[in-house]
Amino acid sequence: MILMRHGQSEFNVVYSATRTDPGIEDPSLTTDGRSQAADAALALHENDAPITRIIASPYTRALETAHIVADRLDVPITVEPLVRERFAWSCDVGTHASDLTPQWPAVDFPPLEERWWSRREESHADVRVRADRFHRIMVDDPAHTETLVVSHWGFIRAMTGLELTNAAMVRVRLDPAVEVVSHPHP
Repeated sequence: MILMRHGQSEFNVVYSATRTDPGIEDPSLTTDGRSQAADAALALHENDAPITRIIASPYTRALETAHIVADRLDVPITVEPLVRERFAWSCDVGTHASDLTPQWPAVDFPPLEERWWSRREESHADVRVRADRFHRIMVDDPAHTETLVVSHWGFIRAMTGLELTNAAMVRVRLDPAVEVVSHPHP
C-alpha cells in the first residue's frame, strides 16, 4: 500500500509562513498543490506502480489530490473517513456530506454522517486508534497492495511515525504491523 499526503493547500501556505491558524475551513489545493499532485501521479505512472484504486479522505484537499492522480492512472476513488486528518485546526472542519457528495459525482462515497469530522479536538492517541482500525481493515483486504491512500500529515504520522511533506508518498507493508518499505519521496 502507498500512503500519500495531499498536495499543498491554501491553509498550508499561510500556516507555513505565519505559524498561526488562518481560519480556512476545508481548504482547496493551491496551484502548487495541484502541480505536486500531478507530479506524484506522473511518478506513479512512470514507475508502473500497481495501483488499482485510490482511497481518499473526505477533505477537499485530499479529494482534489486523489482526483488528479486518479485521472492520470485511470482508477476509481473511494472515500474513507477513517483516513481523515486529526481534528485540531480550522482546516479540519470539513464540508457537510450533503454538499460534498454532489461536488464529486464520480467518487464512491460510503454512507457519511452529515458532519463526518470530529466534534472535539482529537488527541494523537485518538488518531492512532483510527489508524489501527484502518490497518486492521486493510490487512484483510486482498487489494491493499494495489491501493494508494490519499490522506494527511497527522494520519500518516499515526500509521508510520513519518512526517511527510505535501504530495510525498511512502510505501508500507501491513502484515502483521505497518512497516515502511520505501522512504518518502515526492
